[in-house]
Amino acid sequence: MRPVWDVLVWIVLPLWAVCGFLDYLCHRKSHIERASGITESLIHWLMLAEAMLAVGLALFLKIDALVLALLLVLLVSHEVSGYYDLRLAISTRRVTIIEHQIHSALEILPLCALLLVMILHWPQTEALVGWGRERADFSFESKQAPRLAELLPPLAVFLLLGLLPYLEELARGLRSGALRKPSPEPQPGAILGRDPA
Repeated sequence: MRPVWDVLVWIVLPLWAVCGFLDYLCHRKSHIERASGITESLIHWLMLAEAMLAVGLALFLKIDALVLALLLVLLVSHEVSGYYDLRLAISTRRVTIIEHQIHSALEILPLCALLLVMILHWPQTEALVGWGRERADFSFESKQAPRLAELLPPLAVFLLLGLLPYLEELARGLRSGALRKPSPEPQPGAILGRDPA
């Protein structure tokens, strides 16, 4: 199972962080603070919170059927939040094809991460759906926390590529002083990245 762990820790999670940062750069270039004020930024913070909660559950709790079910709920919640984020974005500003490509990665990487966690804990994954020999464990047990030396590199990456950029985005939105709702229809050309006619 070591290769699965390595793919999760050294490829999927770092790519997720890098894509989040690239998405932030797209937001900055399109001046979301002028388009939606803090509304879109708050959705981004909701999505960050969903991701942080999922990672926290996987890091500090024994991964059993209960935790896997919670991770599934968080994945669905993250996807729903992403839908509303994109709906707001295309109704208020120009969303380029590059940003859409980044969104594609941001949609699939959490699913990849969860699938890899499920593979690492396959007996409880099977038990969750009523298969396999193990009984589904719905206990809520902590596990030995990773050492600080193991946590510091990913925390530093998350701080630099996630929290700080999105704090800056939120600050720009707050300075704009606006809370806006999406209009019923996307702007012409917003989905394809063209300037509205």
